[in-house]
Amino acid sequence: MDIRESILRDEFILNVVLVEPEIPPNTGNIARLCAATNTRLIIAGKPSFSFQDRYLKRAGLDYWDHVSFFQIPSLDGLLEVVSLDKLFLFTTKVKKSYTKANFIHGSFLIFGKESMGLDEKYLIDYYENCYTIPMWGRVRSLNLSSAVSIVTYEALRKIKKF
Repeated sequence: MDIRESILRDEFILNVVLVEPEIPPNTGNIARLCAATNTRLIIAGKPSFSFQDRYLKRAGLDYWDHVSFFQIPSLDGLLEVVSLDKLFLFTTKVKKSYTKANFIHGSFLIFGKESMGLDEKYLIDYYENCYTIPMWGRVRSLNLSSAVSIVTYEALRKIKKF
């Protein structure tokens, strides 16, 4: 089965997509979250660390065997094959709250790299699919693994109607 077929299979309620992640413990924590929620983890592009990194493994503990994980060459390939109603991009650069998103079975939750977020071209091309997590304090952004956790559980709540 090729990557395109894998991406389009709806066996997972959710898909978490990390674009070029930079911090191994964040990715490890997100992998653990994906194992706990039966959510597929997709890495788009090249991470700035090795998957042999001890901090990545430590953060994911012994749950890596329970994570449905694969890597794709770029976010563009994913965006070409996934329908718009399943795409949800997260950024600090919009005002629309993630609580307004209409998550559906098979949704793709897309998060940019820790230092820069998503490339502005995606925010322009997919503006209607962009959401934020509101913040009232004096920080620029939340930790990536915290943001992924918040959105993942909200999406599951809406889809499964907990």
